[in-house]
Amino acid sequence: MTDFLPPEEYAASLPKASVFGAFFFTDMDDRPVQLHAVYSAEHPWQLPGGTAEDGERPWQTAVRETAEETGLLVPGPPRLLAAVFGLPGASWPLATAGFVFDGGRLTDRQIAGFTLAPEEHDEVRVLPLEEWRALMPVQDFARLAALSEARRTGTAAYVGDWDREGDGEETAR
Repeated sequence: MTDFLPPEEYAASLPKASVFGAFFFTDMDDRPVQLHAVYSAEHPWQLPGGTAEDGERPWQTAVRETAEETGLLVPGPPRLLAAVFGLPGASWPLATAGFVFDGGRLTDRQIAGFTLAPEEHDEVRVLPLEEWRALMPVQDFARLAALSEARRTGTAAYVGDWDREGDGEETAR
């Protein structure tokens, strides 16, 4: 018979990870909408969303964080576009597991109506996908491109190399 560790001991031995929920929005012409972060030079352009709080599920996180960051309330239902995973690195000591949901196509009026949380973001930008490449680290642009493709094809993406060791890398060229 095999001896098993008590659940608390086994859990303490496992890798630790943070969980996030976010939305991929585009304008009516399918150009990605992103927010400029005031706190992150490594990841300057971000999707609306953020880190889950205790007891929160990724969809709830995406809805709460997006409302806090933009004032936009996304009613659902959830449509998963991608699961995202990254290993820890110098700037974040935990692995990251995330779920990006389709936030839909927004009108110019909806985008102009964003009320940004100034302690987090100072700009909303809408650009054709390829124009984002020069503004983002390689792994961030790869995630954005995967989201765009997932929306286009209707098949969820798995972005399994959104690692923190890539922090500070050159932008995608």
